[in-house]
Amino acid sequence: MAQTAMTIRMDTRQKALFDNLCEEFGMSATTAINIFVKAVIRNRRIPFPIEAPTEDELCANARAAFEGMCEASQSRPEMTLDEINSEIAAARKEKRGK
Repeated sequence: MAQTAMTIRMDTRQKALFDNLCEEFGMSATTAINIFVKAVIRNRRIPFPIEAPTEDELCANARAAFEGMCEASQSRPEMTLDEINSEIAAARKEKRGK
């Protein structure tokens, strides 16, 4: 089978990390990239999802993370975010008044 060269550009640090990881797998970076290309051709798709979360998903994930931390600490915050913001606003107003 005839072969051809392909040139790509990538971050130097990422290339070094990729090369090292491929070496741990017992293969070269070229072999790993050829495996990827063959998988794309065979499956006619990228072999992993490529997507960006929506803003709603990001908010839901952040809320879930916050609630998980609260549950892990076995207690709920003593004040709500609105109460904290009100106290900050009052302190700033008091500071400006002096």
